[in-house]
Amino acid sequence: MQIRNGDTTDPRVIALFDHHVTAARAQTAPGSDHALDLAGLRAPDVAFWTGWDGDTLVATGALKTISPDYGEVKSMHTLQTTRRRGFGGRMLSHIITEARARGMTRLSLETGSWDYFKPAHALYQAHGFVCCGPFEGYVADPNSLFLTLDLGS
Repeated sequence: MQIRNGDTTDPRVIALFDHHVTAARAQTAPGSDHALDLAGLRAPDVAFWTGWDGDTLVATGALKTISPDYGEVKSMHTLQTTRRRGFGGRMLSHIITEARARGMTRLSLETGSWDYFKPAHALYQAHGFVCCGPFEGYVADPNSLFLTLDLGS
């Protein structure tokens, strides 16, 4: 998989991202959705990447800077037809590497707590993320799972 800076004007990126947001929102209770929209991906504190298998867009991921030493994983998604081939793990590894290169010592994320999100939970936990409490403006919510990774270890 080749990872590139994400182009939020590319129709393929827009289509995959729209699918990601629509599918996730359909599985999330009202008021518990924290997905970035395309404008959010363009914010100066967000780095956005896309993963390509040849000419096929297979993954997206983003890193939001909370502070110089703290980041948030956002917009992780893998094309449904290419799941279980390691693309999501490679994108997450890229985000972790980028966070370390930027001097971050902690990465956190919020994802849904429902069964639909269990494959994501397994992916994050396989990369060392552990459960934590709400962070950076989030509040406790039974529909959310909060995870964190200490980058110093």
